[in-house]
Amino acid sequence: WRTAAGLSVETLAMSILAMVIAGVGALLTFIPASRNVAFGDLSGSRSPFGAAVFFVIRTLYIFTRGVPELVWATLIVFMLSPGIVPGAVALGIHNFGILGKLSSEVVEGLDPRPMRALRASGAGNFQLLAYGILPQALPQLLTYLLYRWEVVIRTAIVVGFVAAGGLGREFRLRMSWLHYDDVMLLLVCYLILVLGVDLVSAGLRRLAR
Repeated sequence: WRTAAGLSVETLAMSILAMVIAGVGALLTFIPASRNVAFGDLSGSRSPFGAAVFFVIRTLYIFTRGVPELVWATLIVFMLSPGIVPGAVALGIHNFGILGKLSSEVVEGLDPRPMRALRASGAGNFQLLAYGILPQALPQLLTYLLYRWEVVIRTAIVVGFVAAGGLGREFRLRMSWLHYDDVMLLLVCYLILVLGVDLVSAGLRRLAR
């Protein structure tokens, strides 16, 4: 039980680190990846540079979310030593594309009238972001982030098969050794971990709303 609890903590840490990577990446890129910002509806100008950045980031979103987590983990484990870090990076890269696309679409669906009023009063890009876009978009962005965390905690054990970290590695070893009593113990810990993350995520989503 002590060993299984330690592996559960590693799996939880992998999922949290993955969401930090994905969340920071999405936060830094979702504004220029929004059509109404890139093509001038909210930015106030139609710059070719903004359009080019839009297409580059959207292509990056497609590529990162199009490659499965297991493939990312297989590639990254050759560059990093086996552990929870390769698994977290693989999950983070994949979910960066998903969160980035969802976040940019949230901005595209915002009510443009408050932003236009800010522009008309002389607000710059930073003021538009701080007082117009983020107050409307942030609750939905946090909700998406927490939903993806629920998915990631379920995927972390599978990625652990490849990245040799957390419950996944030990589960694979015990299965190969036919230690089915240990396998059952690991499954129990995994279900407790998933249930705990679901409850925490649901509580945080209520606060975000």
